[in-house]
Amino acid sequence: MTTRLFAAAFAALVAFAAPAHARDELHLYNWNNYIAPETVKRFETACQCDVVQTYYGDNEELLAKLAAGAKGYDVLVPTSNAVQALIRGGQLKPLDKTALPNIKNVDPTYLDTPFDPGNRYSVPYAMSTTIIGYNDVKMKELGLPTDTWAVIFDPRYLAKVKGRVTVLDSANELFAAALKYLGYSANDVDPKHWNEATAVIKKAKPYWAAFNAQSYIKELTVGNIWLVHGYSNDIFQANQDAQAAGRPFHILQGVPKEGAVLAVDNMVIDKNAPRPDLALKFINFMLDGRNSADLTNLIGSGNPNTDAMRYIKPELLKLPAVFPPPEIAKKLEQLKDLTIAQRRLRNKLWTEIKASR
Repeated sequence: MTTRLFAAAFAALVAFAAPAHARDELHLYNWNNYIAPETVKRFETACQCDVVQTYYGDNEELLAKLAAGAKGYDVLVPTSNAVQALIRGGQLKPLDKTALPNIKNVDPTYLDTPFDPGNRYSVPYAMSTTIIGYNDVKMKELGLPTDTWAVIFDPRYLAKVKGRVTVLDSANELFAAALKYLGYSANDVDPKHWNEATAVIKKAKPYWAAFNAQSYIKELTVGNIWLVHGYSNDIFQANQDAQAAGRPFHILQGVPKEGAVLAVDNMVIDKNAPRPDLALKFINFMLDGRNSADLTNLIGSGNPNTDAMRYIKPELLKLPAVFPPPEIAKKLEQLKDLTIAQRRLRNKLWTEIKASR
């Protein structure tokens, strides 16, 4: 009797101490500030799961982490050229299109592209341009232009904002901007032109406060930084935050007349995804027009989703950096992936730039 009572008491204690059934988790590896908290909460409610987010500031960071063996991610959001590299490396899981009925909402312009024919592995998520962001009050006071890469690279202009400028900590993005400034294609791979771009960057570097792809939104918002080479949606977010805080300035978007980079970011599933079923649910959820519209309304991203257009605020549809008109669109380029040899040379030049004074 005593033994049975002890066993019953022990079983009750174990049952009491056991944790409640854990909720399902979707692990999302995404760019900083690239999904609205409201959207995340809506998905968590819809699928009765938790979204666990990890962030990166550059495609090269994403590729390096995966190449080093990082696991545990379900959905990734790489740019087109990085998708191409991931497909070539066999790092993605093919998509089950039967689980993605909302793919019908994507503008056909952004489907069946050379980097992923037939969209076997990827579907478009959102878009951004890599442009100039600036403090309107300071730039007006200094009489500086805001429609040319010269304000980022020419010491004549930089002398007026020394220590108040940041550029993206991204070899691909910074070389693209320097090449456009020099009159070349963002995808130019001529080593001579790369050397010219390296010289331009080295000459400008002493005037920059930092290479920054992570915290420049905050630095713009509080007024520590007046000028940036950055992503259009980040610059939009900086202005939203500045206005919410009652700052006496606006953070505006400047589209360089020489042209710029257009980034189409895509949702893909890691080949070792712990929950590919939840990953497909998330992708289809984000392809819904209302959810996709949040990317534009709340974080200022361009949008390849045709159904989202009816939910997007009219004033945002007028922003040329978010929805480029034809005269700007024709000067935008999507970056292409580099060969191994080209990547090796780019890395060498990037190391030289970082080490220079």
